[in-house]
Amino acid sequence: MIKIAVVDDERPARSELKYQLMELLPEAEIDEGDSGAAALKLAGEGTYDLFFLDINLGDISGTDLVHAVQTMQPRARIVFVTAYSEYAVAAFELGVVDYVLKPYEKGRLKKVLDRCLAHDQGQTTAGKMKMPRKIPINSDGKTIFENVEDLVFLETYQRGCLIHTKKREYYEGKGIGEFEKRLGGGPFFRCHKSYLINLEKVREVFPWGNNSLGVKMEGYDKTVIPVGREKTKTLKSLLGWQ
Repeated sequence: MIKIAVVDDERPARSELKYQLMELLPEAEIDEGDSGAAALKLAGEGTYDLFFLDINLGDISGTDLVHAVQTMQPRARIVFVTAYSEYAVAAFELGVVDYVLKPYEKGRLKKVLDRCLAHDQGQTTAGKMKMPRKIPINSDGKTIFENVEDLVFLETYQRGCLIHTKKREYYEGKGIGEFEKRLGGGPFFRCHKSYLINLEKVREVFPWGNNSLGVKMEGYDKTVIPVGREKTKTLKSLLGWQ
């Protein structure tokens, strides 16, 4: 059975999308949400094949929400729901599989579903195997390949960023945003404009600063990483801490 989550803060639009999905996929199980927080709750409590997300939910930015859902539901396909075609470029930059425009056209929706389901059916056994993931880091005139799982956090430094791993640190000339794109869909979260953290390496979270949070990472007990106030709710949901 195909499981779908439809998240839109406008009830009529949500109901119409659900109705059309049920006509196209009568065997599907469809759950609804009306906010970014509801999307995170669905992602944390169930397992879904498809997420239809309104890009403008208000409480959580579309970018943060996509990254959070990708982290919590790495095998789910995400489709943006929007009334504005200019968001198409942003969708693909975020790794979203497709987008549908309001008001919905059944023909367009069917193409999106066919594309998503064909991708799932076409995955090979080899593609599903967990292979070692490495990331190239250009530092000191050399290219070092580090295991992604060994990255602890990255921080903006000068015109590039410092990459902190379990054993050492590197300076890379590329900006932190470039690494956020390359590591998208894994356990990495941009908790602050200057910091990208590996959620699997979080050791401690505590109140810090002006109504915000501070984070300490494994192996870096003396370093406090700030969490942007607008990122607090998302981080708590990702860590299962309400």
